[in-house]
Amino acid sequence: MLRQNHRSIGGELTWSGANPSTVALFLGSLLALAAVFGPLDAFEHLFSTLATVLLTSAAALALYQLFRNFRQRSFTAMSSGYLEHAEVSSWLTDKGGHVLVENSSASRNFGASKHVSDFLGQKVASPSLAILRLQNRALAAGKASEAIYTAAGGTIEVSVRLVRQNYLVWRVSEKEAEATDHAAIPALSLGRNGTVLAMNDSARLFVGGRTRSIDELFPEQPLRIGAVNRLSTLRGPALALVEEGRSAAGRRELLMIPVHSTENKFDLDCLPVAAMYLGQDGSISELNSAARELLGSVGNPGAALSDAMGGLGRPLQGWLNEVRGGQAPRRPEFMKLKRTDRETFVQISLSAVRNPTEKTAIMAVMSDATDIKSLELQFVQSQKMQAIGQLAGGIAHDFNNLLTAISGHCDLLLLKHDSGDADYQDLVQINQNANRAAGLVGQLLAFSRKQTLEPQLIDLRESLSDLTHLLNRLVGENVSLVLEHEPNLAPIKADKRQIEQVFMNLVVNARDAMKGQGEIRVTSENLTIKSPLHKDRVTLSPGAYVSIHVSDNGCGIAADKMPKIFEPFFTTKKTGEGTGLGLSTVYGIVKQSGGFVFVDSIVGQGTTFTLIFPAAEETTALAEIRKPNPVAILPKVCAGSILLVEDEAPVRAFASRALRASGFSVVEADSGERALEILSDAEFSTDILLSDVIMPGKDGPTWVREALSDRPTLPVVFMSGYAESNILEALEHIPNATFLQKPFSLKQLTQTVAEHLATV
Repeated sequence: MLRQNHRSIGGELTWSGANPSTVALFLGSLLALAAVFGPLDAFEHLFSTLATVLLTSAAALALYQLFRNFRQRSFTAMSSGYLEHAEVSSWLTDKGGHVLVENSSASRNFGASKHVSDFLGQKVASPSLAILRLQNRALAAGKASEAIYTAAGGTIEVSVRLVRQNYLVWRVSEKEAEATDHAAIPALSLGRNGTVLAMNDSARLFVGGRTRSIDELFPEQPLRIGAVNRLSTLRGPALALVEEGRSAAGRRELLMIPVHSTENKFDLDCLPVAAMYLGQDGSISELNSAARELLGSVGNPGAALSDAMGGLGRPLQGWLNEVRGGQAPRRPEFMKLKRTDRETFVQISLSAVRNPTEKTAIMAVMSDATDIKSLELQFVQSQKMQAIGQLAGGIAHDFNNLLTAISGHCDLLLLKHDSGDADYQDLVQINQNANRAAGLVGQLLAFSRKQTLEPQLIDLRESLSDLTHLLNRLVGENVSLVLEHEPNLAPIKADKRQIEQVFMNLVVNARDAMKGQGEIRVTSENLTIKSPLHKDRVTLSPGAYVSIHVSDNGCGIAADKMPKIFEPFFTTKKTGEGTGLGLSTVYGIVKQSGGFVFVDSIVGQGTTFTLIFPAAEETTALAEIRKPNPVAILPKVCAGSILLVEDEAPVRAFASRALRASGFSVVEADSGERALEILSDAEFSTDILLSDVIMPGKDGPTWVREALSDRPTLPVVFMSGYAESNILEALEHIPNATFLQKPFSLKQLTQTVAEHLATV
């Protein structure tokens, strides 16, 4: 039943306790009588006028008061219906806190109240500060709410809302002992200075009464959260495992799990975290429901802890012995559970406690750390990739110089031998193995995304068509290769040689997954993305793309192997059957080309690799594809003067001999400084500059820029086994320059120089 207090609402107009309309009527009547019976005619007109004004005002005020009372009754009736439907105790008050309306829930739970302090005072020891704080916030912001600790050690949720700028709706939701009860766990609430604000009944029973300060209860400071602490109770010393619970603003909540004095065991099921009790031999003696759920099938009582988890990096029994002897530092460890259904990591903390018989036991508290460990592993993987990339870049320059000298001098020897010579096949083997080594270095640079690319506009239909013969030879007779392309497939901009390597690696990988029998399908299509597309952990921006799918019906990839397939040197093949660089090379080339690679696989049904590249503009593509081939205008005889600058003597010796054998005249320099000295001679003439990029002192781009200041029309050929991206960007700003990747053959060297001379 809704109850209303008989009190006027809205701050009524008063004057010395009398109604203004009544006062005006009374004064008007007196003046009217004075005008009729007054002794002086001179005042008759004045009194009559004043009486008329007062009587009119009285009538107007009376009508206004009736209108206000009608609106107030309407508002009260509306508020009454609104409050009665509320499930929690609710009151309507004025700004002074006087209760105007209360619903049946408020009457039932708190009784009849005339003021806010009447119902809050039943729960809160000193309600005045809380009332003032909530009321001021509601008047300023329109609403306010706060969880207030009660005298019984629980909390109530109090909310206040301002309505019609003059009234406040108060609601009280009772949460008695919810925050500090925790299924009979002793709990207490602390203020900022360590003052005990509230204790639940279990805490009072455990301590033996009320305590004022945390220092009185725990004499050994600082308090160790997650560990056993000694208490000074009214019944004597005691032990309790202390955990931190939910906290309100400016408050801390402590949970105290008593240690039984007989067996030195915790009541584990009272703990809000996964916990277990370990025996003297390190076996699981007891565990709570949260620990059973976390450990799964490996968390059975009686099982050894080492059978349930591993990855400590040292013998687990040694850690248990150190904890039991008090020698281990108090810090948690990350370990991996030996579950078969999923990969799970836990963060585990061990604490040693002693019972009256002086036997030391171990309590283990655990939490699921799979997400944290996953992020850590991703970070470590990125660091590993970066380190391998730096290693690949560091060895590529020197290693490719060696391979250039080996394969180059081998080419020179092959010029002097024909296929009938006894040494010819040995020279061919040297040359082939040098090329294989060069390919391995290229793969190292590819997955680290540091290889030198020569991007050009590619029609994937033509590229795959050119590769068809080679791919059919790779897959064998028992595997069918099917190519399907959209007729108007847009071109992409990438390094043609590297993209061909991507397709060869994927097709070979599919062949091996099918054990040499099945069907490999390569399809391509245009893809238009109209809104950002989120897939896996990347986002594709709106635009035009080209999508290529390489599918097989092989064995598929297991879920636990999927995150590792692009890692360098990871392979499921037997030793000697694969290097583990195939898919990592694919990933590096695609990413460095500005594309994306995705994998979908079902074990036993097959795998699909999806490559997505940004589409190039069609007008630009056609213009570039139709550009005439400079080889068509190559001169039959190579001639000209070359300034060769190379700091590696074997490479310089091979290059100079190869160029001279082709008809060029060559002047050699072992550094950029020496080359500038040669060019400083005004009588010296050269047709082209051939320079290494990475050299001690002045590198290739540096000395060439200085040389071109005096001879701006000279063409330049830069050569390098590896160059950082900033150096490659510098090469783009040097006019009439081209790039030759090491290691190169005799034919590639002479052809590049001849082509560049013919086209500049």
